[in-house]
Amino acid sequence: MLSLLPASVFLPAGAILPAVAIRPARGEMPLGVPGLYAADHLTGLALRGFDAVSYRLGPAPLPGSEAHEFTWSGLVWRFESAANRAAFARAPDAYAPRLGGFDPEGVAAGRLVEADPLVAAMSDDRLYLFRDAERRSRADTTLVDAAEARWPQLRPAAAIGG
Repeated sequence: MLSLLPASVFLPAGAILPAVAIRPARGEMPLGVPGLYAADHLTGLALRGFDAVSYRLGPAPLPGSEAHEFTWSGLVWRFESAANRAAFARAPDAYAPRLGGFDPEGVAAGRLVEADPLVAAMSDDRLYLFRDAERRSRADTTLVDAAEARWPQLRPAAAIGG
């Protein structure tokens, strides 16, 4: 069963994000891989700085903090708390988005399509990210299963988990 995160998880068109300090990432971005784990291309932050564990704890993902960082799969992951960081460090594959954070519809079609970390759904206790709300609304378990089956053929070498 595919369960969508609430509509409040993504921002409406034209919404303005709060200002955040951007600094160079400690990890290196994998070269030639578009948006692995929905990473910010400028900072190297996975999920564009959102806390991967928080997707399972509330109605919307929480922004992570520079004080609670963890490097995994060549990217810097940020967490809202030390407890969330510790949970991720123990089992990153359990919390990182499936399919390297790429859109399942694209993966099922044989393409690596970047996804938005604010457009997410859980299926069988696994996190999936989508390019936009329209793609997310079309998703079902058949699509997710097709993407999972196709993923081993498309999986970039840099995508260690998920």
